[in-house]
Amino acid sequence: MSILGIALNIALAAITVSLLLCGWRLLFGPETTDRLLALDTLYLNTVALIVVLGMRWNTPLLFEAALLVAMLGFASTVALARYLSRGDVVE
Repeated sequence: MSILGIALNIALAAITVSLLLCGWRLLFGPETTDRLLALDTLYLNTVALIVVLGMRWNTPLLFEAALLVAMLGFASTVALARYLSRGDVVE
């Protein structure tokens, strides 16, 4: 196995751990803002996972999928932030 393969395996493991920790914060966050930040970080980690898998499997299709996930994640974060800034959320 090459050095790049080992580095990609380590990156996959680190991103998986990060996804699990963000999922934990999303489910059990003490406040709504913590959950919003966890959701934002979760989609960024998903983009990173898709890019690393695209490198590992050597396919350009996953890079386009990562771009789509990044655009949708940004739009959803802006929409949720605007919703929370209105002050209608009851905790």
